[in-house]
Amino acid sequence: IMGTETANNEKSVECPRPGHADLTGGMKYNHRDLRNVLERASARETAARVAVGALVRQVLKPFGIEFLSHVKRIGEVEDTADFTAADFFEKVQNSPVGFGDENAAQKAMEYIDKIKSSGESVGGIVETIVKGVPAGLGSYVHYDRKLDANLAFGVMSVQAIKGVEIGMGFGVSEIPGSKVHDEIEYSDDFHRLTNNAGGIEGGMSNGEPIIVKAAMKPIPTLYNPLRTVNIDDKSEHKATVERSDVCAVPACSVVVEAVIAFEIAKAFLDKFSGDCMADVKAYYDVYMNRIKNF
Repeated sequence: IMGTETANNEKSVECPRPGHADLTGGMKYNHRDLRNVLERASARETAARVAVGALVRQVLKPFGIEFLSHVKRIGEVEDTADFTAADFFEKVQNSPVGFGDENAAQKAMEYIDKIKSSGESVGGIVETIVKGVPAGLGSYVHYDRKLDANLAFGVMSVQAIKGVEIGMGFGVSEIPGSKVHDEIEYSDDFHRLTNNAGGIEGGMSNGEPIIVKAAMKPIPTLYNPLRTVNIDDKSEHKATVERSDVCAVPACSVVVEAVIAFEIAKAFLDKFSGDCMADVKAYYDVYMNRIKNF
C-alpha cells in the first residue's frame, strides 16, 4: 500500500494525502512518485524565510519597528488574554503553545494530547502585531503596492494558511460603519481612537500598530489516515503516513512573523530607498519631520 523502496531507502509514494499538494502537484509536473511533490511542498522551506526575517528585523530595529507574535487559538481552545498587557509577551515566550494565558495554555496542551490519541491533527490562529511603523508605507494608487495586499500575499504563501485578516478582518461585515471606522484625533500628532483597521487604511500604514491574523489548517498527515486512491492502479487505499506533527501552530507563528517582517521591510525600503543605511536614515528623518508638521 505504501509504495516501493527507492534507491535511498525512502518509500515512493503513490497514495496522495487529502489536503496536501501530493495529487495536484503530481498531475501538474507528471510525477509518478509523489514524494517528489510532498518533499518540495513541505513547510521545511520556511526555515530559510525565518532566517531572512531575522535579518530584516535587524534592519528595521533602529527605526523603532518591533514585531510581536502569539498564538490566539489552537483548535477549540482560545487565548483570550489581552495582548496589550505589560507582561503578555513575556508569558507568550515562556508558554509551550505561545499563549499569554497560562490556564488556556494548559487546556490547549491537554487538547493537543487528546487530538493526538485519536490520530488527528489540529490547526489554529496566530496573530502578529507590528509596532512603530510610520504612516505612509504602501500605496493607495498602485494595486500591487498596497501594503495589506502584499502582507496577505506573503502570509498566504506560508504552507497550511487558509485565511488572513487585517485588524477586525471579517468582523467588519457584521456591524455598522460607525463601529468599524477609527475616529481620528490630534494631540501633537494624528492618531486613531481605536484600531479596527489594523494599522492599514487605503493600502497604506496609518501609524497605528499593524495587526495581522492567520488561520492555519490542520496538518494533512493523519496517523488515522483518510481514504484516497493509488495513482497507478486506481485502487482505494488509506493515505500515505509521513513523519508529522499533530500541531504546528506555535511554529507557524514564528514563520508568519518572519514573512510579515520581510514585507514590512520591503515596503519600508521602497519608501526610504538609499545606497546605504545613512541615506535611508536621512530620508526617514526628513519624512517623519514633514508629516509631524502636516
